[in-house]
Amino acid sequence: MTTHQTAQTTPAGIPVELASDRKIRYRNKTHYRFSHWPIWIFVFFLLPGPLVFDLFHAGFDRRMLLWLGVVLVGTGIAGLRGRLPGCEPRPYIIRFTEDRPNPAYRRVCYTAAWGAAISFGVLNIVGLVVAIATGDWSLGEMYDTAYFPLTGTVWVLGLIGQLPRVKASTKGEGHERRYFYGTVWAMCVAQPVLWFLYAVVPAGRVGDVVKLSVFLGILAYVGWLSYRGTLPRTRPIVPGELAVSD
Repeated sequence: MTTHQTAQTTPAGIPVELASDRKIRYRNKTHYRFSHWPIWIFVFFLLPGPLVFDLFHAGFDRRMLLWLGVVLVGTGIAGLRGRLPGCEPRPYIIRFTEDRPNPAYRRVCYTAAWGAAISFGVLNIVGLVVAIATGDWSLGEMYDTAYFPLTGTVWVLGLIGQLPRVKASTKGEGHERRYFYGTVWAMCVAQPVLWFLYAVVPAGRVGDVVKLSVFLGILAYVGWLSYRGTLPRTRPIVPGELAVSD
């Protein structure tokens, strides 16, 4: 989808997009629908956090293969039925001013994505802080004991509509989507870098300080870029006209 950007800004100087300047799409092409499927495969594969921690700690095993198979089948069926965001035959959100009900599948998918993003980020930060403070590395135990209580809390917030993109109404999509994509950009950059640092930086307090500093630095910098609307899909879309939401 091509977009004509209008040179307008918020009072804080953040560039905005006027919905009236966005090309309207009433059907999703097959390649567009298919390209969104891997996103949701990744999101739902991350749901069992302790299993994913084992993946990066010890490598792929039979449990992960079985879970990946379940995710492929489940998301594949949902995608074919148009029950994954971006995989619908027709975009669900076209007019940002409409107070439309937010479908259950959108609320479930975005809640799952929020749960993964928040839980992995928080646990990695806490694990590094504890390792620096005590000299003991216990991140695996933290995933085993704290992941599901933490993620479950996020799921409850999603269930009651207290997270961006999972509210009962889609009316705020023009702003809510930028919070979501800003978080996704930050985690998708910071997490792989942190995993790389785990592999190449020696264990110990100095190494853990380096890992934590880089991780927090990336989160802060990418978060700032998202706030400024620099990254794709992070500019506010001014409501009031037709627009298609991705």
